[in-house]
Amino acid sequence: MSKRKPKNYILLILKGMGMGGADVVPGVSGGTIAFITEIYEELVNSLKSINPDAIKKIFAEGIASFWKAINGNFLIAVFAGILISVFSLAQLLETWLEEEPIFVWSFFFGLILASAFYVARKITVWNWKKILALILGIVAAYLITNLTPARTTEAYWFIFLSGALAICAMILPGISGAFILLLLGKYQFVLGAINDLNLVILGIFAIGAFIGLISFANLLSWLLRKFHDITIATLAGFMIGSLFKIWPWKETVETFVDRHGETQPLVQNNVLPSYFETVTGNDPQLMFAILFALAGIIIILSMEALAKTKKI
Repeated sequence: MSKRKPKNYILLILKGMGMGGADVVPGVSGGTIAFITEIYEELVNSLKSINPDAIKKIFAEGIASFWKAINGNFLIAVFAGILISVFSLAQLLETWLEEEPIFVWSFFFGLILASAFYVARKITVWNWKKILALILGIVAAYLITNLTPARTTEAYWFIFLSGALAICAMILPGISGAFILLLLGKYQFVLGAINDLNLVILGIFAIGAFIGLISFANLLSWLLRKFHDITIATLAGFMIGSLFKIWPWKETVETFVDRHGETQPLVQNNVLPSYFETVTGNDPQLMFAILFALAGIIIILSMEALAKTKKI
């Protein structure tokens, strides 16, 4: 692995911030952003390197050897960006989703649509196995993202489990860690813990996340090594399937009351902009939605063009 310059680590932090910002939004995956920014496979393989053999190096060869074995500089830069983004954007994104949901979802719709095609283009030769993997990925993401969120316990063991499951989704393009928390009934709870700096809840959640992340990274690394194109096709399918979840115009058919006593949507159906205006009485803001979606697409095209001229 080539040695990076200081400016490259700054860019890695920015990529991590993009991942963190995406993971706060139910429906957008940090793994998708990692794929878009060309750090996905390095991230998975670096996480997979945190294992007993690497830990033994601390005692046998010193911390420097361990740090090199796990690609520590890369990991610390990416996760610093994720943490910066989560703690700084949690409140902001919560406000944006409440005040301008159509603009936010339209932007991410364009972002993920373009990135799904970008990921699929990594496969140069398609066959029936890869096409089947793509279709199964689409179906799986659609089914998962259409599950009804549950009402669950706030016991510490379940917070630990929620962290382990949500973090797996964070590095799985197309399936949002925040959405997994929503399905588990813990999105508002964890977001509130972040905003309130509840260190006990955040600590338990972080331990679960760490264990889940290392375990799932090992599985993904093995799949990418043994079945690279089929895994990529499946991940592209996850991204396409997740588009159903982040469609900007929705009809709310069931609600719940959050921790602030405010009514929030629980079950929603996708509708056309014209029908959205009929059932909600709100302007579908179609022209602005298209512009935000195009902005997301342009960002992906720009990143792809940059990646061709400069490897970071």
